[in-house]
Amino acid sequence: MLSRAHRYASAVLLIASSPLFSQTVRSYISTSDLSRALEAQPILSFAPASSPAPLTISVDESSRFQTMDGFGISMTEGSAWLLHERMPPAMSRDVMTKLFDPSSGIGLSFVRLPIGSTDLSLNHYSYDDMPAGQQDTELHHFSTTHDEAYVFPIMREALKLNPSITVMATPWSAPAWMKTHDSMIGGSLREEDMSAYAEYIVRSLQSFEKEGIPVKYLTVQNEPLHETEDFPGTLMLADQQKHLIGHYLGPDLRRMGLRTQVLAYDHNWDHPEYPLEVLSDPAAAPFMAGSALHCYGGEPTAQSVIHNKFPDKGIWMTECSGGTWQKKAPLEVTAHLLIDSTRNWAKAVALWGIVLDTDHNPHAGGCGTCRGLVTLDTNKMSVSYTGDFYALAQASKFVHPVATRIDSTSFGSDSLESVAFQNVDGSIALLVLNNRSDAATFDVSWRASTFHTSLPPGALATYMWSLKH
Repeated sequence: MLSRAHRYASAVLLIASSPLFSQTVRSYISTSDLSRALEAQPILSFAPASSPAPLTISVDESSRFQTMDGFGISMTEGSAWLLHERMPPAMSRDVMTKLFDPSSGIGLSFVRLPIGSTDLSLNHYSYDDMPAGQQDTELHHFSTTHDEAYVFPIMREALKLNPSITVMATPWSAPAWMKTHDSMIGGSLREEDMSAYAEYIVRSLQSFEKEGIPVKYLTVQNEPLHETEDFPGTLMLADQQKHLIGHYLGPDLRRMGLRTQVLAYDHNWDHPEYPLEVLSDPAAAPFMAGSALHCYGGEPTAQSVIHNKFPDKGIWMTECSGGTWQKKAPLEVTAHLLIDSTRNWAKAVALWGIVLDTDHNPHAGGCGTCRGLVTLDTNKMSVSYTGDFYALAQASKFVHPVATRIDSTSFGSDSLESVAFQNVDGSIALLVLNNRSDAATFDVSWRASTFHTSLPPGALATYMWSLKH
């Protein structure tokens, strides 16, 4: 019997060789000033190709790349608290629906769930805190009760709204008593506590699953090359990470029957040698699904460097935050990230916090200038949606989980950039960003037919078409 993948591949080949023509083209646009935000545009239609325009984006679904897990965010404690405790219930339901519902909202489908606290938390905590100087090597005091108040309920609500969500888990720090200077802030994991830390992570995953939150992917340390000064973090060099995964965590996951797959690194583009070292380790490699990257240093082409060395391993863009330090409009910044990351093999693109208030809170050290997808005005008790939300929407609303990236022409950061995907139902979604300072008029070419359109400067559009006989 043919597998689902083989049946789908056969169907794609049949479509490609059949005398089919496209349906009309639906399109949606968001402008950098959000005066038009996910706004439906007049219907376009393909016509027989004539002389190509100077700017022609060619789409070719026969050239296929990575499959997608989706687009999303991190479920920080601070965001969950705002959604569960600070917003009126009706407002919270409306925000959650807009974020996660594939029909009534934008259908975010990738969520990074912290194991314990981050900088976007109310305070610092782990799942096994002990008084200073005391140890708990048998994890007798392990408990995820802290997150039962609002993190787990909000996560379950997201999964109910969109059962296709892929969950990834990440710790910012081991419990303080496992570290070199008895603090969740900075320091390193002590070698003698590797076994206890592996068990701590496994118990966290088991607890999440009992709460109805299955975890598909895991990293063992957020930003392991950043030794933090005022929020939870841990310096963990590649040699320690690969030893932890290969000799402790990986075997523990397998022994406990957990299907969670480990991702290397979870830090910036500027040090691809770190995930390459972890993926190259013969003990760690069997437990690794690939690498996780952040956007705060280096270039997205580092993802292709990693892919070229390990083409059978995936790449995930797991954190990028907007904030007051950025000069360009949020929509444009995040649109660049979406296009550049996926054109360099990212299977998911996840931004940082979901919700922050107008003062960039809550945060417990770390980023006091970050921007969420949603901003809560606690004085007016109203919410607004940032350009990051609408940039993600232009992808997540139309590119569904298990979609495949396909080939499309991209003219670079001073002209039109594009990325295209084909969903399992055969429909095609093409994202186009106009980086020019003026309006861009261009053609889209597909199977010897074209449509003609234009985009204002700084605008992001999604063009959708299906197939019919």
